[in-house]
Amino acid sequence: MRKLHKITAVMVALAIASSVLLSGCHGSKDLGTFEVPEEFDTSKEYEITFWAKNDTNKAQTNIYEKAIEDFEKLYPNIKVNLRLYTDYGKIYNDVITNISTNTTPNVCITYPDHIATYLTGTNVVAPLDNLFTDEKYGLGGSEVLFDSPTIDEIIPKFLEECSISGRYYAIPYMRSTEACYVNKTYVEALGYELPEVLTWDFVWEVSEAAMAKDEDGNFIVNGQKVMIPFIYKSTDNMMIQMLRQMDGGYSTDRGEVLIFNDTTEDILYTIAEHAATGAFSTFKISSYPANFLNAGQCIFAVDSTAGATWMGSDAPLSDISEDKFVEFETEVMTVPQADPDNMQMISQGPSVCIFNKEDPQEVLASWLFAQFLLTNEVQIAYAQTEGYVPVTSKAQNAPEYTDYLSRSGEDDSTYYDVKIEATKLLLEHTDDTFVTPVFNGSASLRDAAGQMIENVTKSVRRNETVDDEYIEELYADITSLYHLDQTAASLGKTDLGPLPKTSVALLATLGAAWVIMGVYVLRGAIRNKKNRSK
Repeated sequence: MRKLHKITAVMVALAIASSVLLSGCHGSKDLGTFEVPEEFDTSKEYEITFWAKNDTNKAQTNIYEKAIEDFEKLYPNIKVNLRLYTDYGKIYNDVITNISTNTTPNVCITYPDHIATYLTGTNVVAPLDNLFTDEKYGLGGSEVLFDSPTIDEIIPKFLEECSISGRYYAIPYMRSTEACYVNKTYVEALGYELPEVLTWDFVWEVSEAAMAKDEDGNFIVNGQKVMIPFIYKSTDNMMIQMLRQMDGGYSTDRGEVLIFNDTTEDILYTIAEHAATGAFSTFKISSYPANFLNAGQCIFAVDSTAGATWMGSDAPLSDISEDKFVEFETEVMTVPQADPDNMQMISQGPSVCIFNKEDPQEVLASWLFAQFLLTNEVQIAYAQTEGYVPVTSKAQNAPEYTDYLSRSGEDDSTYYDVKIEATKLLLEHTDDTFVTPVFNGSASLRDAAGQMIENVTKSVRRNETVDDEYIEELYADITSLYHLDQTAASLGKTDLGPLPKTSVALLATLGAAWVIMGVYVLRGAIRNKKNRSK
């Protein structure tokens, strides 16, 4: 028994030591910093991969390819391999898959919500704070071989979006917001005049008025059999913005889920009311808002400013045939507001992150390329492809960019008026934009926000009753589907990240010691049993 007491004493000591170590080392998440090499080794060859997103806009692909070509001329020892994706979700899924095999790309266009999930892997994404400020290779650094913007020249509102847990893990690449593309011709035909700022009440009223039909079953406003007055592309943004405008809860910076509240319930009832009449639908249910808008079958089409070239009677991009287009005057307006005097619009758009590698020189090479994407040449060229806004004041104030904005309507391609008006909308309302908190699980919460609108809209179209019991079941289903009760904050914990290696080692030792003690006690019991049987 004396030996057992000694082992027990050792176990208690280990337990105490482990609790001290865990409270001291795991009390806050620290993913480390990146130490910038004193010099970039130009004698060594580097091959880096760049994952980017592109739809069918060939101009954007050309810009990426030219940026790589120009960069490689400046840094002939760095080869950049471009891999294009058609969807940010596919980039996200591939990154998650490649983290486990240590084959992540070097540079990746992504979203902060996604980066927050990448960060659950130890030291996967390179923190950029030291790279931002490095005298030689930082933003505007003395040894950078191109005209890099300084940190002060990145729009602060956009840079803030790239900060996670007090550190920068990305740089903004392009920024957009949502716009409501309005068929002004039909609004006036219905006897209404567009206000300076759209409100939800106005949009709902006009949408219901547009549902009137003639004796032949055609909609009076367009003379067609089809009319969906109000179509929203991104229902997650719809819910998030409505909650923000109405002071409803969404989430805290810690990751607490607040979305299941009375304001959300009121929003869902309103959506159910207008979906039931056919006045409202979504992209997932009906198709692209632009397709209906351009065919004269929609009045209020909400989509990103980055989708402006798809909108309007003269849209250079479209998924419908030319004979389906209907002539109308397009007005580009902010998304509907609850309070026109306190406008709230979501800020969105891709950012660029860099993945850690064993060789810090390879990370530095990746950083130099990522930084090159902030040059005026790249920023202005890419912004002209859609209703994006450059993320630097350096590009926004450049003569060639201000000239571009001044030529709205000169043609239906580069200077397409709807696209440039969408761009101006964000430039004028940058201070009215907001971002949602970023944490591990924030991407799931965003999906959940939109799914509630989708479910309610589908339900009323199936003649299901949306009442208090329905809402209660919906909340439970959404919570389960998106694991919203499993976030660290929802469980009353803080996401502290992976345990330090020392803690892991100590816990392993502790477990092994308990196993040894168990074997010792078991052997003693067996020995005592044998002695008693003799």
